[in-house]
Amino acid sequence: MVIRNSSKPLTSTDIVSDTPGLHIVANLQSSLRKQLTQCAGFRELIETLVQRHQLQNLGEVFYDFPTGGFTAVVCLAESHLSIHTWPEKGFLTFDVFLSNYKNNNRDITRHIYREVCAYFEAQVLEEHFLDR
Repeated sequence: MVIRNSSKPLTSTDIVSDTPGLHIVANLQSSLRKQLTQCAGFRELIETLVQRHQLQNLGEVFYDFPTGGFTAVVCLAESHLSIHTWPEKGFLTFDVFLSNYKNNNRDITRHIYREVCAYFEAQVLEEHFLDR
């Protein structure tokens, strides 16, 4: 298990108030067993996306289950993303929510979702786009 905590504090002026964000919640199917079994590649993808989009990572947990599959949660100043995988079923759940913290992050939310789907070569079983 890996836990990371950021030391950079937030201030009240960092938060854009009264603006909604986009929350995407999805159930996905994938035949890429290696990607579903261990979190290392997914972790690299998420770290790249967080840096590319200049998001602020406040903390993260990535955990590989001994029998295969993983779970991960990344807490962002903008909100969060999470994933749970079941390689034996070729199934994963993913969600990403970015509030409009400092910027309108709707396009970034969609981009992260598309990149995760591409990484797993996933077929969408169910997806919800929620304005919050």
